[in-house]
Amino acid sequence: MGHGTGGEAMIVTVVAVPDGDTARISVAEARHRLATDPFLLLGVELPEEEGPAVDPVVRRLGLDDTDLEWFGRQDASPRAEFLGDTAGFVVPVVHEGGVAYVHALASDRYLLIVHWGRRAGLERAVTAQVRRERPHDPVATLFLLLQEALTTFRRAAVDALLQVEELEDDMFEARRPEQIYRLSQLRRRSAVLHHALLPYLQGIDEVITRRMMSRDFPADRQRLAQEFQRAGRLVLADIESLQDATRRAFASYGSLVAGEQNGVINRLAIVSVIFLPLSFLTGFFGMNFEFLTNRLETRDEFWLLAVGLQLVAVLGSLFLLHRSRIWRRLRDDD
Repeated sequence: MGHGTGGEAMIVTVVAVPDGDTARISVAEARHRLATDPFLLLGVELPEEEGPAVDPVVRRLGLDDTDLEWFGRQDASPRAEFLGDTAGFVVPVVHEGGVAYVHALASDRYLLIVHWGRRAGLERAVTAQVRRERPHDPVATLFLLLQEALTTFRRAAVDALLQVEELEDDMFEARRPEQIYRLSQLRRRSAVLHHALLPYLQGIDEVITRRMMSRDFPADRQRLAQEFQRAGRLVLADIESLQDATRRAFASYGSLVAGEQNGVINRLAIVSVIFLPLSFLTGFFGMNFEFLTNRLETRDEFWLLAVGLQLVAVLGSLFLLHRSRIWRRLRDDD
């Protein structure tokens, strides 16, 4: 563990290329090896909270920091910059459901990776890629890092997409209020992924396109850049598919709610059809017409007109409903 001039601790890890073996070194040794080694991969772990008085990472490591004031700052936005012989990146990474940022600085001799704490580090994944791919220079190792960052977005998008599909299947079996809350969370997650990745890919595309137009841009690096651009478009398409799936699931939930409301309305219509004639007869026989008050004097007349007409009305209503499409539709829904 080494200490910067500001008194804040930072951990520097060196990765042997192409073996992938790692070892922790001091800041002084890292400064020396950055100045002498022909191929060096360094990982720097900074504290979660770093005070404003701490010197920048590039200055602590003895690098030129004239154009790299943003490098190693937690508030830096996603970016890609070519600064002569070096290239600097702020790379978004999905970790534990959130988006964190990793800083990378690459030249023809070294690749420097900076992150905060252990929650956003990619050294383990990059080290595994180094062992498998055995890159021939730091720039190739940089593209391994960029590809691994894209992989975290792809995994998050695919995992969320599968959850949306499972929720949609569950909704058709039994609709529950917590499903709409879970869908809202997944929709928010898709928006976070898209918001973090889109400006980053646009910035990298602009920079890479300008570099590939240069005649001195090596052919092998053009191939790496094109593969990264193609992978970035595929990951962005996965996230957009997730957004479409969440919208479709919300539409399906709304359709189920509308179907249930239609069923309730149909039942109310049936009740209304049954009781509307009864209400009419009750109101009619409740009026003080001369015929009703002077002629309906016996119990038989009362049962015949007051009760018999209501039974005929109810039976007639049920017969008409049974023959109608509303009844058949309600029966099919049940």
